[in-house]
Amino acid sequence: MRVTHIVTAFPRSADDPITPWLVELVRRQRERGLDARVLAPAYRGGPAAEPLPIPVRRFRYAPAAWETLTHDETVPDRLRRKRRYGALLPGYLLGGYRAAAQEGRRGLGPHVAHVHWPVPHALFGSSLRRAARKAGGEAGPAALVCSFYSAELSWVRSSLPWLHSLLVWSIRTADAVTAISRSTASQVEALGERSVRVVPYGSALADDGSGPEREALTSEEPIRLLFVGRLVQRKGVEVLVRALKALRREMPAQLTIVGEGEWRPAIEAVIAECQLSEHVTLTGRVPSEQLRSQYEAADVFVLPAVLDAMGDTEGLGVVLMEALGFERPVIASEVGGIVDIVRHGETGWLVPPGDAEALAKRILQVAADPAASRSVARRGRQWIREEFSWSSVLDRTDEAYAEALENAG
Repeated sequence: MRVTHIVTAFPRSADDPITPWLVELVRRQRERGLDARVLAPAYRGGPAAEPLPIPVRRFRYAPAAWETLTHDETVPDRLRRKRRYGALLPGYLLGGYRAAAQEGRRGLGPHVAHVHWPVPHALFGSSLRRAARKAGGEAGPAALVCSFYSAELSWVRSSLPWLHSLLVWSIRTADAVTAISRSTASQVEALGERSVRVVPYGSALADDGSGPEREALTSEEPIRLLFVGRLVQRKGVEVLVRALKALRREMPAQLTIVGEGEWRPAIEAVIAECQLSEHVTLTGRVPSEQLRSQYEAADVFVLPAVLDAMGDTEGLGVVLMEALGFERPVIASEVGGIVDIVRHGETGWLVPPGDAEALAKRILQVAADPAASRSVARRGRQWIREEFSWSSVLDRTDEAYAEALENAG
């Protein structure tokens, strides 16, 4: 089967941290025998040579120096900060539409156009599907799969209502629709009045076994808390910082924050306000091996997600999978797709979003009973292996492709 993934961004170098789960998906599809490739926008005219053993076509949409609409941050975030980027949108749409049509006409063409973030990329997928169908011959039926990740729904609802019709069209024109979580699926179903498959993503971080267990969480040594992720508003990291302040009134604790993003100055301001500079470490982005070490060193992993100014929140939470893969107790906010991973008291613990006191109280409870906490973490690890393994993700994706091809037939 031939598949072309249509995406907003794809790694520009071997150490580029962009969408590692998507790289892993395409890589594993190719290992399974699929002719999987990627269509993505260029960044500053490049890269000329792809850093990964995956065929990638980069479409141009502006002079090289101006091709900065994607990759470094989300397009809506970039447009909100600097409206002048809106001038790049017509070229982006035209360049992507043309490149998708060319991809559809190329050789035998793809069987499936798999669109990620369908607003506006469903336009590209439709162009590819139409061109592939016209090419005919041995290409067989061409089908369109649209995958939703929650953020695009929030953007349209809160900031881009004029794109509502395009959003609904992207749902209804697809031959199959998937969503990253049950929460996102229910929103898509309400908009498009059609069934939606839940297909999560897997972790790109290899799991070779659980990390070392500490002798006791309640010893004189500080409890080690860990957060991993992009530093953006919806992650709620400042809530965790305030929880750390409350926690330290009861027991010694240290927090490590791994990641980078535009929200870092706001987080640093809260750290300074809470006088926690000596107890919080911001590492920035780290390579995979260092990330593994951070998970292994942690006592508790925390994802304190909130609703951001656009009403967006965590679509799923791949970092929760990673932490559970290392058999670490996880605490997260009861919001968005997080509840697909964290079952309260069974695979981890949920707290109300934005409630620093409740978060601090839960960390104390986890620290007070390390044996029970480790037992929950073990169940969480087994849950991840059963429901979110790559074999499960690939099987579900294949089922979505089969549905799309049947509907397109």
